[in-house]
Amino acid sequence: MGTGSSRDNRRWLCLSYAVKAAGGYALALFLTATAGVLPADAASYRIEGDIIGTIHVEVVKEDDSLIEMARRFDVGYNGISAANEGVDPFVPETGVTVLVPTQWILPDVPVRRGIVINVAEMRLYYFHPRAREMIETFPVGIGDEGWDTPTGRYRIIEKIVNPAWHVPASIRAQKPELPAVVPPGPDNPLGTHALRLSIGTVLIHGTDRPYGIGRRVSHGCIHLYPEDIVQLYQRVKTGTSVQIVNQPVKIGIRNGRVFAEAHRDDREEALRILKKKKLTARVSMEKLHVVLKQKRGLPEDISR
Repeated sequence: MGTGSSRDNRRWLCLSYAVKAAGGYALALFLTATAGVLPADAASYRIEGDIIGTIHVEVVKEDDSLIEMARRFDVGYNGISAANEGVDPFVPETGVTVLVPTQWILPDVPVRRGIVINVAEMRLYYFHPRAREMIETFPVGIGDEGWDTPTGRYRIIEKIVNPAWHVPASIRAQKPELPAVVPPGPDNPLGTHALRLSIGTVLIHGTDRPYGIGRRVSHGCIHLYPEDIVQLYQRVKTGTSVQIVNQPVKIGIRNGRVFAEAHRDDREEALRILKKKKLTARVSMEKLHVVLKQKRGLPEDISR
């Protein structure tokens, strides 16, 4: 089969399964049919100011996709699609140059400690307790509309290997064919490892559907790629603090320049942050407007 036919086949697979999008499973067959190379271990970054990481520039290879590329670089669907507006995330044109959003402004929290999850960008940050200058970060899937992941301050109260899924009554009401308990195994939606939060009903866990990372797919829990949850599980202890925040706009400084990262066009929030950080006079409102309008989820220079 020629290249063109192969690409048409993949596009047809994507479209034929789009009818399942409302259930969060639009990418299922696509990723099964186009399984790519798993990513390397999540990178550790040294904290030097407010911004970590470096944006990668990649050229799309034949039969590649942004979905596969996202997993290789440990970013979510939301991140790579927002950073490359106009590029088909399923069947991008071979040879197209894309940005891989592997640079982030750290969330604005009172204390950089333990786990911080920003639901607006669907990303988890883990601050090392013994190496305070080091941080790891992972993309996540979060609660669907009506099942929002709760914000607040919690702690990890339990670590579970090979968790069984006790199906909530609300889910069984929607899907009565489900059993009361799904045992550990490849079809368990909790994956291989889970961390229970002090809110009780919310877990940080793996998933049997990695295409949901960077999407709103859960009933409130936080999903990680199967390979990422293993790393996080090994790092954290019971009692670790977990801060869940909703910060659609982040502002940071690097080398004396002011940067903004926007996941939603929220001018009021951006101006509030600038005022709080006493940075208003140092930024260009025109540049800020462009960053907010584009919502690319990348740290972008807004300095005068």
